[in-house]
Amino acid sequence: MDVGSFILLMLSFTVLFIMVQRAEIKRKRLVRYIAILLVLFIAWYANTANLQREALFGFFVAVVVSFLFWLLVGRYNPVGSSDDIRVLGMDD
Repeated sequence: MDVGSFILLMLSFTVLFIMVQRAEIKRKRLVRYIAILLVLFIAWYANTANLQREALFGFFVAVVVSFLFWLLVGRYNPVGSSDDIRVLGMDD
């Protein structure tokens, strides 16, 4: 097993999963479509580079890390909305 490729694939999957988790409610569908396309691209790359085992193991580790992130951080800090952002100016 190529450890460097495994770490790169695991980090790529983890970033994608956390990106989908922390997406704003209005943009969640777009973020999911982009994430699916990127996962398919990563799978294609792993298949052409003969890294199927590293990609599969990295995917499962990324699912576990993403679940732990949701368990420890995501449940207590819900995703905000851009409608709640208020910009303070000189008159405020």
